[in-house]
Amino acid sequence: MKLPAGVSTKDFNAAMAAFRRIVGEQWVFTSDEDVALYRDAYSVSWDEADELVASAAVAPETVEQVQAVVRAANQHKIPLFAISTGKNLGYGGSAPNLSGSVIVDLKRMNKVIEVDDKRNFCIVEPGVSYFDLYRYIQERGLKVMMDIPDPGWGSPLGNALDHGVGYTWGEFRDHFGAHCGMEVVLPDGEVMRTGMAAVPGAKTWGENKYGYGPYVDGLFAQSNFGIVTKMGFWMMPEPEHFLSCQVSVPRYRDIVPLVDIVNYLEDQGLIGNPRYSSPLDLMTLMMEPERVQADQELLDMHARPGGASAEEFEKYARSRGMEYWRVLLNFYGPKETVYANWKYAQKKLAGIDGVKFEEVESYALPLDEATKKKVHHQVALGIPNMSIFSIGARSRVVPDPQDGHVWLGSIISRSGEELIKAHQVFGKAVQELGITPAIVGPFTAPAYWVHRTFIFMVPFFVSRSDKARNAKVREQYVKLVELAAQHGWTEYRTGPAFQDVVAKTYSFNDNALLKFRTRLKDAIDPNGIIAPGRGGIWPKRFRGKA
Repeated sequence: MKLPAGVSTKDFNAAMAAFRRIVGEQWVFTSDEDVALYRDAYSVSWDEADELVASAAVAPETVEQVQAVVRAANQHKIPLFAISTGKNLGYGGSAPNLSGSVIVDLKRMNKVIEVDDKRNFCIVEPGVSYFDLYRYIQERGLKVMMDIPDPGWGSPLGNALDHGVGYTWGEFRDHFGAHCGMEVVLPDGEVMRTGMAAVPGAKTWGENKYGYGPYVDGLFAQSNFGIVTKMGFWMMPEPEHFLSCQVSVPRYRDIVPLVDIVNYLEDQGLIGNPRYSSPLDLMTLMMEPERVQADQELLDMHARPGGASAEEFEKYARSRGMEYWRVLLNFYGPKETVYANWKYAQKKLAGIDGVKFEEVESYALPLDEATKKKVHHQVALGIPNMSIFSIGARSRVVPDPQDGHVWLGSIISRSGEELIKAHQVFGKAVQELGITPAIVGPFTAPAYWVHRTFIFMVPFFVSRSDKARNAKVREQYVKLVELAAQHGWTEYRTGPAFQDVVAKTYSFNDNALLKFRTRLKDAIDPNGIIAPGRGGIWPKRFRGKA
């Protein structure tokens, strides 16, 4: 057990006794075995002195219990770190920013408060998982569809608060953007509601997110200004039909017109999330294990320091009759409408020399259970699952051992030219850092979960046995964050180990934004109780000491 900095054993034990009185003996966890469950399974500092670990955990069941826990923590100066389901793998899991913090595990707050399929919204508690909400909808035959991430064991509330994303229309796949009103326990234990949720008797909590006055909801995402205990979300009405079609282009620079046209289609509201990929990418190869044995030449191209050039990859693709880029376009709506939109999309894209079109899936909704199992990408239809963990062939694609990963996800402009620039910048850096196999290069497709911008994803693989490798991962990650910032790119989310360095890249006017957030923190949380360090925001009590 690692106690929080500046907290005595006497004060810690007094706080544990207070927590037990609030939630019951069985819902306070202090044994090594129990507390170990809150470690970051993908920690970049596993079993090292600076691994970020909790000292204990407390699991309240009601907002009143959360209030009481926060007040007791203030009395004994115990830092808290709230989680919903704690499944944020690749971005810190359940681990706190400050070692020794007590986890506030909200899994018992698992009520679906409301789902309305006429006005298309829901209100949920933090312990509700995507599986829970899906089950609630299906059991009642409600005609709404969730937007969900991979995998489905996470919480809509927790995912949104870390700016998590999904796969349908832009309005819904930005999960924080789709939220509507919240209930928050503030650092002094007071409860506040936002938007129309703040109006007693209002029926529009899940419909109008602003209400009147300053909009404060953003202060509670990726931050430490309170513990969110309820949240509303806009939901997508279940469409009559789903159509998924693939567009393939043969050359590297075809990505430029492809992106421009797909942007036009999405910004007109004709398509949902465009899923870009390349058969030349290692990550794609991981999802297609049947290709690994046949593609040793491609693996060898990636194994070179820095990987092969765009020209070499293009030559390889041409020799195999493969496309260089592909994008999956998803259409939702009446059958007549989705097919008309697909026809229009083909007309717009036909000017790209060598373009190919393929209809992949077409389903009338709602789906029966047998059909659900046939759907290739279930999350595009709001069906939560765990299939992301079935990715095979890792042993042939990434180095051993494979004990998890962390993601670097840089926000870049939604253009083919900017993607090519990112290939050049990150590709050169990977070569200089000696990272093999080449984890990024002229084969890296943009992730387009975040509406209206691309995310350039760089995976780093971590180990529970090789501390030297983890040290190198930490060093490489920070160097790429700093390099990205030099080009006006930075991360849309990251784990606790890197939140300080990422927060500092938003550096306009000598980090005026971070200074403002810090002033707010000191004003509303003078004891530094709520998640010290979350989002790079450190209270005065812990600044320079963590």
